[in-house]
Amino acid sequence: MIKKAGVVWDCDCYVNKYICDNNISCELVTPQLLAAPFFRGRFVTLIIPTGFGNPAYSGLMPALKGTASRIRKFVEKGGKVMVFGAMSGDDDSYDWLPFKVKYTNEYFNAPILTEKKSNYCNIVMDFNESGIECDGYFPVFEGDCIAQTPEGRCIMIEKPFGDGCFIITSIHEFPSRAFLTKICSGDSEIIF
Repeated sequence: MIKKAGVVWDCDCYVNKYICDNNISCELVTPQLLAAPFFRGRFVTLIIPTGFGNPAYSGLMPALKGTASRIRKFVEKGGKVMVFGAMSGDDDSYDWLPFKVKYTNEYFNAPILTEKKSNYCNIVMDFNESGIECDGYFPVFEGDCIAQTPEGRCIMIEKPFGDGCFIITSIHEFPSRAFLTKICSGDSEIIF
């Protein structure tokens, strides 16, 4: 079993360290590298941290939009893409995905109800599920809602795509160690 993630961000950040601390090989993928036509990283999972859609935090949006077809092909071939909250009120923060996702940026704390049939429902198992920090919710989406608030606000989407899948979440906490191991593990690395 291979455990390897690419973190798509402008520079090394807290997410890289957390992933490495969980015995998962982790590589930084900057926006310039992501958009470079010669880049051929090999990963099980690409992780796009919270704040990717807000220019105050990150310069990722042009690279994500410019490489949308490569991201789609990566997932079709069996890769996984984990996307956190955009932290932006822009309607187009997720339009680089090959399916519909609309995000409402709103910071709140709420109990979380997870869909136990999903392989990825253990994202908050290291936390008290009666009060999880979120940076928004998804009022419109394609895929399965695998975590929501008691009021029905979807905060985590699972979208199978080809041989891989997309996981989109607005949970504003580090994912559990078991979740990270699950999403970043696979039988093979996929070329990006």
